[in-house]
Amino acid sequence: MDKSSSDAARRALAATEWAKVDAMGDADIARQIASNPDAAPDMAPEIDVRAIRRGAGMTQAQFAVAYEFSVRTVQEWERGAKRPSGPARTLLRAIKADPKALRRALAAERSRPSTRASKAPGP
Repeated sequence: MDKSSSDAARRALAATEWAKVDAMGDADIARQIASNPDAAPDMAPEIDVRAIRRGAGMTQAQFAVAYEFSVRTVQEWERGAKRPSGPARTLLRAIKADPKALRRALAAERSRPSTRASKAPGP
């Protein structure tokens, strides 16, 4: 965040009427979201990437290679600099559920010949 954005955020927080915010009920929040969809809070549960990786018994580099992430992405997720996107969250949940099954599926996919490379050129 640049300085002007940071200053604007500080001013907005200072101007917030916290008593009114605290008094809002679910219906009030739903009305606010309906009138301004951008105001909807991110309700996606946090995913503990480090715990998932450790549960799979892997280093960051091994995890990245096995599941086709970049090492940098894994590092950023683990330190909280970035959050996994929707598709990445889905993949991480699958890894958490059964890391070995997912590695087998990915390995099988990698071992298949490419359909583009295997097609003979036309006449």
